[in-house]
Amino acid sequence: MEGEILSLIKVWIGVFACLSYCYAINKIVSRGPARLLCVLPVVFIFLFLPLNLNSVHLGGTTAFFIAWLGNFKLLLFAFGKGPLCSDSSISLGRFVAVACTPIKIHQKKHPSPPISHLNGKNKENPKGSQIFFPLRHVVIGVLLAILIRVYDYSEDIHPKVILFLYCFHIYFLLEIILAMVAALARALLGVELEPQFNEPYLTTSLQDFWGRRWNLMVTSILRPTVYDPTRHAMTRVVGRKWVSIAAILATFIVSGLMHELMFYYLGCMNSTWEVTWFFLLQGSCLAVEVVLKKAVFAGRWQLPRLVSGPLTIGFVMVTCFWLFFPQFLRCKVDERALEECAALGKFVKNVTRTLTYKFSTFFGITLSI
Repeated sequence: MEGEILSLIKVWIGVFACLSYCYAINKIVSRGPARLLCVLPVVFIFLFLPLNLNSVHLGGTTAFFIAWLGNFKLLLFAFGKGPLCSDSSISLGRFVAVACTPIKIHQKKHPSPPISHLNGKNKENPKGSQIFFPLRHVVIGVLLAILIRVYDYSEDIHPKVILFLYCFHIYFLLEIILAMVAALARALLGVELEPQFNEPYLTTSLQDFWGRRWNLMVTSILRPTVYDPTRHAMTRVVGRKWVSIAAILATFIVSGLMHELMFYYLGCMNSTWEVTWFFLLQGSCLAVEVVLKKAVFAGRWQLPRLVSGPLTIGFVMVTCFWLFFPQFLRCKVDERALEECAALGKFVKNVTRTLTYKFSTFFGITLSI
């Protein structure tokens, strides 16, 4: 555990050095091909840095932050686009935070929160949000801890039920990790951050789930890097009406390939391409949904929310069981994650015992541990 933490520190020192270099070239190299040539070495370094980490939690999170989000933001930065170029006076600290963490600085468009026409109260209640969101994440943390304890009895639970629990585990874990990053950025940089999830369990369609509810930071980075350029390039080929279909498929293919890369970091195993097929299937079904809405129903009819919501969630979960989780289990991510939780508990216990012993020795107090 100590060795992995030391490797993590070295990796993030390297990340900080690379991003400091990018921050410097922003002042002296104009956007375009010249800046791209300067940024590409950092992109390759970010692809290799996660290989220095072996743990699921630390290595997987770092890979997601720098090899995916960080690199995509740097490619946008090379052409003067994206969050790294939205503020010409951005400080080095904010530049690094925005570049290598899944956060997006929230731009306030109104001097005061909008007023609801239903009850005359603020829709965005700052005090209410400060109370509600920490409580919400405490509940999610408790549920995640309960899930981890349930895995101790996995031999007595049907494998399909375990896979069902993994769906919640992934969502809970991402919520906690991203909330911690957001809270840290808010405390250190004083910025308001947009949420990473928008209650995905309330989704009504695939378009709603992937576009407006699930992992919004990935959605917002794929849109300017893949979706919009594809729309621009393919408009003359397929026309304005159907160009969104080509853009959707391209976006999901890229997402699938990036997920394959993330699984490689987690397990360093040759890909079976099941994860790519999962996202290609999701993108194809979403494209069919868009076509039906435009050409067939045209807003005249739609399924009730009580029907479309469970159908959407059910489809995503069933296809996860079929194509996504086999790769997840093949890398033994679940077993290694539980082992890391046990190792972390042991590490914290040893550190606490050492600090308590030094404290008692310093003050001449005898404590039983």
